[in-house]
Amino acid sequence: MQTINEAIRLLRRQADLEAAMRKPGGIRITEEQELLMLKRRLAETPEAALAVMQAAHAMRKPVTAVTAREVEAWANPSA
Repeated sequence: MQTINEAIRLLRRQADLEAAMRKPGGIRITEEQELLMLKRRLAETPEAALAVMQAAHAMRKPVTAVTAREVEAWANPSA
C-alpha cells in the first residue's frame, strides 16, 4: 500500500505542475525540473502508477481524487 500512496502523491503533484504550466506566465525551470524528476520516479514503479490510473478510470474519478484504499479495493475485489 505504501507504493500506491507514493504513486498517488507523485501523480497529484504531477497534475499540479502540469496545470501550472498551462496557466499564463508559464512555469519556472525549477518546477519543470521537478516534473521531470517526478516522471522518472513514477517510471520506477510503473505497476503502481498504472493501477492508480486504471482504478481512477474505472471509478470515473480524476487520478487526483482516488485513495490508496480505493485502488486496493478495485485491484482486489474479493478481499
